[in-house]
Amino acid sequence: MRLLPVVVTLSLTVALAYYVYIPLPDAIQEPWKLMMLVAGFRATMHLGSLKDWLGFDHHMRSIRQSTDSFEGLMEGLRSSVSGGGVMPGVKVSDITFDGVQVRVYEPPAGGEGHLRRGLMYLHGGGWALGSVKQGSYDSINRMLSDELNTVVVSVEYRMYPEVHFPVPYLDCLAAAKHFLSPEVLARYAIDPERVAVAGDSAGGNMAAAVAQEISLDDTMSVKFSVQALVYPVLQALDFNTPSYLQNQQIPLLYRPLMILFWLQYLGADLSLLSQLLAKNHTFLHHSNVTPELRARVDWTVLLDPKHKKNYKPLIMEKGSQGAVKEVPGLLDVRASPLLAGPEVLAKSPRAYILTCENDVLRDDGLMYARRLQDAGVTVTVDHYEDGFHGCFSLVTWPIEFDVGKRALRGYLNWLQNNL
Repeated sequence: MRLLPVVVTLSLTVALAYYVYIPLPDAIQEPWKLMMLVAGFRATMHLGSLKDWLGFDHHMRSIRQSTDSFEGLMEGLRSSVSGGGVMPGVKVSDITFDGVQVRVYEPPAGGEGHLRRGLMYLHGGGWALGSVKQGSYDSINRMLSDELNTVVVSVEYRMYPEVHFPVPYLDCLAAAKHFLSPEVLARYAIDPERVAVAGDSAGGNMAAAVAQEISLDDTMSVKFSVQALVYPVLQALDFNTPSYLQNQQIPLLYRPLMILFWLQYLGADLSLLSQLLAKNHTFLHHSNVTPELRARVDWTVLLDPKHKKNYKPLIMEKGSQGAVKEVPGLLDVRASPLLAGPEVLAKSPRAYILTCENDVLRDDGLMYARRLQDAGVTVTVDHYEDGFHGCFSLVTWPIEFDVGKRALRGYLNWLQNNL
């Protein structure tokens, strides 16, 4: 009988270790911290799927509720440790811009006649998760507002499953146009020559798309002067780029999860997921995709050899394509900014693009940087060899990573010098 507790304890320990442990590249620092974080997220995903199967709620809503609760718990811990309150000089207001919910961060007022920077931020989360009130985004935007004397507008766009493309994009565009209006800029004492749009992951997708649209809109007297894109997702034609294959099992964004996010966002049939996970299937060879469009996502031309490595492009054999279902928005540049023509890119604001080596979206960002540069746009690429998707937001205790703090500092320094 005395042996039973030992056996049970050992069995539970082995089971927990099996659930937590995942192989990671040697370049990733603090691996066990990342494994524990991933285990928690994976458990949340499993719980959401179970609640969906039982008919309690949609799995994405359940995951969102769980992550929001976790963020609330972490914020409570941070407040108890720090004594509460961060960046006390920053004024925070939850209001609406043209019917879209936003959170506005205002730094302490400067001297009379002193104009400040302005920045619109779009959070990530696969167009389904995340919030402007989330602890990490809130902390980063408070820090940016305080350090760079910047009025930050963080957009609470609507998300899946309540809405699909193009609704989140249109929310962000409406908020951007409102923000850039001379009246609003004057109200917040913002210099119209120093206004940025920024975002991470899915937010980086919409930041790039909004920047393109604003740059083409002749009715806008004020346009964004810079765009800052943090590991942006920029195309849905090719899920077989070197980074998608190299990092398909690297957290926090696995290849299947990114494809699922795309299908959800575009309102597509989710049964396409199993087809697209096969390495011999892609939207790239759909009959509606012209050679010109394919060239805009041709990683064999747009990537440096060090990122192409030994990967080969997927070549579809005649008749092997099979029945490809139409996906609304697949070729819409508002969903896939990498598909924009060179004449559009040439009008885009100068750019900062942060990429991580251990991220399925690495090549999206690198290809976009190359195409912007080819169009004559000044681009700064900040690449982190030890970076992984999501690290930029993992900068607040107790879930903080050194690479995340370095990435955030690089982003802030670039804005300090370029906005």
